[in-house]
Amino acid sequence: MRIALLTEGTQANAQRGEGGWCGRLVDGLPEHEFRLYRLLPADRPAPPSGVRGLHGVHELPMWGRRPAGRGPAPLRRRAYLKAYEELVRALVLPGERAGFGPALYRLAALGRDDDALPAFLASGHAHRTLERIWRTPGADTAAGQPQVCDVLVAADLLEQCLRPLSAPWYGTGPAGLGGADLCHVVGGGPAALPALVARELHGVPFVVTEHGLHLREQYRGYRTAPYRWPVRALLLSFFRQLTEETYRQAAILTPGSAYDRQWQRQCGGDPARTRIVHEGTPATGRAAAGAEPAAPTLVWAGALEPGRDPELMLHAFAHVRAELPDARLTVYGEEGAPGYLAHCEAIAERLGIAAAVEFAGRPESLAAAWEAGSAVVFSALAQRSPRLLADAMLSGRAVIATEVGVAREVLGPTGLLVPPRSPRALAGACLALLRDHERRSRLGLAGRLRAQERFAVEPVVGAFREIYLELVSRYPAFPARPGTPARPFARPAEYWVAGGGTPPPAAEPVAGPALAEAV
Repeated sequence: MRIALLTEGTQANAQRGEGGWCGRLVDGLPEHEFRLYRLLPADRPAPPSGVRGLHGVHELPMWGRRPAGRGPAPLRRRAYLKAYEELVRALVLPGERAGFGPALYRLAALGRDDDALPAFLASGHAHRTLERIWRTPGADTAAGQPQVCDVLVAADLLEQCLRPLSAPWYGTGPAGLGGADLCHVVGGGPAALPALVARELHGVPFVVTEHGLHLREQYRGYRTAPYRWPVRALLLSFFRQLTEETYRQAAILTPGSAYDRQWQRQCGGDPARTRIVHEGTPATGRAAAGAEPAAPTLVWAGALEPGRDPELMLHAFAHVRAELPDARLTVYGEEGAPGYLAHCEAIAERLGIAAAVEFAGRPESLAAAWEAGSAVVFSALAQRSPRLLADAMLSGRAVIATEVGVAREVLGPTGLLVPPRSPRALAGACLALLRDHERRSRLGLAGRLRAQERFAVEPVVGAFREIYLELVSRYPAFPARPGTPARPFARPAEYWVAGGGTPPPAAEPVAGPALAEAV
């Protein structure tokens, strides 16, 4: 089976380790042919993919300087302007949202014919169209009074976001997405644009895997982006509608948690086409932490920033220290906000616990951090990713966490959950475990077994093997090259089951409706 992996930036290396998540998927499914398609910054050298066993790596400079090229001829410019106007109207006029997908595919078709899309999007014609529609009465952003500088900035950002529409990847040859049996989008966002175009042109189905929802991260990131409000609103509208179109057209969505699945449903994801596939980690084979330290010690790990709420941990530890004078707290993590480390140190000093609190910075390894404590504490205001929680559980140490995000889903009955922003509740949970060695050990072992079962790599690989087989059973044929009839797969789906045998003879080409009956 020919599978195209589509990622943005270094998503192929998401999660530390050789090859990251994509590498583990490729290693686990050697019976398939994977090609990697990456969207990369235009002004920096491309990092190595780190994925072994690929049948090709294709890269497109996306963020940064616009690629050289000429704009469309005057007659074709009218078609470009019409499609671009429909796209912008879909972004800013609430009643015209349905035009986003058709306008996107029309721009892709125009750009494929003459390679003039990037130059057109950077032209004065496109700028004037954007400015005129942006200021239309009733537009979402009209109240923000977009200025000329906003038009120039927004047009430049839209041009970069739409560059994948001009990628030279849409042929039906061995290196083209039209020659793939399916596409697998890792991370969402602009990485889904080539999959959408391949589906529109060639009917290639695609899967979307998100281990940190792209749209959610855009909402978080654009709060502090160096743009005026109209620009941020326009770009967020683009990402929102791109996400909705992606979820609408995807054959299967595979979020990493039920928490992410709820977000996807709010953005139009169909529950019938959604499968939760937990993010596997090779750390499941790691040995459990050794003996506990002599003094009762709590370990806190995470970036030192308000969202992680280390202040809650410090105030809770002050209550713990009053009950257990020998207790200690070790805080691992680098400063995530300027001056926040000094702020936390000042709080510890004011609470009178500075002598019992160690700000240890970045740990040598996560395993070493967990081993340094009797129990592990997470006090975040939002817990979007299960990765750190699962890693702590794999150490065999008991875990206490605030009940936010994925915490309940990941910990289940193997840890203690407390309300956020409640120092007394957190202190009570910490004291309950520090005073009961047998309970700590029991919860730690249960948590380790739960994490090993849910986050092992093998179940992830097995889940995608089944998903791929399901998709090829529904999409059985694609053109091999331009001008040739549609052909069924040379090997039936049963061949790809682990341990498959000798392939049967290739079927004769079948065209038209008879194809579905033949498969």
